Amino acid sequence: MLQTTFARFERVCPRENIIIVTNRMYEERVREQIGGLMPYQVLGEPTRRNTAPCVAYAAAVIYEMNPNANVIVTPSDHAIFGEDRFVQDMEQALELTASNDCIVTIGVRPNTPNAQYGYIQFSEEPACDNARNLHRVVTFTEKPPVEMARQFIATGEFFWNTGVYVWSLSTLRKAYERYLPNVAKSFFALKASTPLAEVDSVYSLSESISVDFGIMEHAEGVNVLEASFGWSDIESWDSLYGTSHRDAAGNGVVMGQSFLYDVKNTLVHVPQDRTVVLQGLDGYIVAADEDTILVCRRSEEDRIAKFASDVELYKLKQLEKEEEESASR
Repeated sequence: MLQTTFARFERVCPRENIIIVTNRMYEERVREQIGGLMPYQVLGEPTRRNTAPCVAYAAAVIYEMNPNANVIVTPSDHAIFGEDRFVQDMEQALELTASNDCIVTIGVRPNTPNAQYGYIQFSEEPACDNARNLHRVVTFTEKPPVEMARQFIATGEFFWNTGVYVWSLSTLRKAYERYLPNVAKSFFALKASTPLAEVDSVYSLSESISVDFGIMEHAEGVNVLEASFGWSDIESWDSLYGTSHRDAAGNGVVMGQSFLYDVKNTLVHVPQDRTVVLQGLDGYIVAADEDTILVCRRSEEDRIAKFASDVELYKLKQLEKEEEESASR
């Protein structure tokens, strides 16, 4: 997904203008996946602090290179259908933010009451006379209960929130300084060359808060552009299952080689060079990377974030232990 997202944005801006923020333990893996990146293009976070701090970190590095830049903030795990239309929508949003002190987010018409997505309530009145499919945002709601999501859809006044935000660097910094002043003060002082120990210190003292909750729910001048492309948030395994090709038993094998025996309604996503043999599963997620295997009921995927946090904490402790042992030799 990372390679696909990177290639997609190479159609929107120069390759050297793309910055990836990831956990520090994945920096080398990112560089292996996307070759030829400059040092400043991969920023490693020492720990998770949600999206607001990581966006602020990237914004600080961008400001050092071009204080007049326009910025697109996007997750790397989205499925996009209709990339030409995606590029057109991004170009329209960039034109709007280049000439207006506003924030543009991208919304998608919902077709099911999915509790894994955020929702944007919009005004039917257009935000600008000369902007197609652009509406003023009324409210943001982060991952509502299913029944509430069902009510949202019934009104016809809500989009799914893709988590893609477009704004000028000036607008971004002003929003942080107004709504997240502590994050702004500590992160905007960082540079690409800032020593890791100083970055670690900033993160250790930072609050954990999302862009949605910390800024978007409070900011003025936020507009939503209705996407003309198809979209699915693959952060949700259920969404990946929904967009995958499935066999007669309802199994979706997204990656990897698999042998399935008496298996139904199961999603399989393992590295391309791995082979997995499964028997007797019904309604499961089976996923793996180079060193971790996940087997979880699809109906309980909301627990995966906790599982991932536990694994990440374990790996960080192991890394710290190895570094201490190496230093003592």
